[in-house]
Amino acid sequence: MELLPLISTTFIVISAILVGIGWYHIVKGNQSTHEKFMIAGAIFALAFFIVYMSRTLFMGNTSFSEAAPDWIRTSYHVFLIFHILLATISAVFGLVTLYNAFKKNFARHKKIGKITAILWLMTAPTGVIVFLLLYVIYPGGDTKPLFDVILGR
Repeated sequence: MELLPLISTTFIVISAILVGIGWYHIVKGNQSTHEKFMIAGAIFALAFFIVYMSRTLFMGNTSFSEAAPDWIRTSYHVFLIFHILLATISAVFGLVTLYNAFKKNFARHKKIGKITAILWLMTAPTGVIVFLLLYVIYPGGDTKPLFDVILGR
């Protein structure tokens, strides 16, 4: 099993757990504790993004196993597209939510934050499923650096 995908997936899981705990604390009225957990959750999400993008840029992406049955490969790719869309939307919502919090626009932060938390708590498990399918259940195929693809190597 590859170490960097395991690390990045672990960061996403930790981020989601921290967001869940942060949400719990704001519901209980613990604003200071909520803020600490949400910032920690954002830091772990950023750490995921840095590890993921670094790996993508310098090592490449892993293709899905050719050994998997066609229907599973097709299902995996559809699920992967769903996960990527969900993760992208979650990231944008996350940035807007953080921006509103830091600008102390709490009415908007509260409104958007609920949606953001739900999206993120859906994104993390789909990321774990992608990881399990790609690296555990059906170990991936070839990995090619993005720079090699761009330069035609």
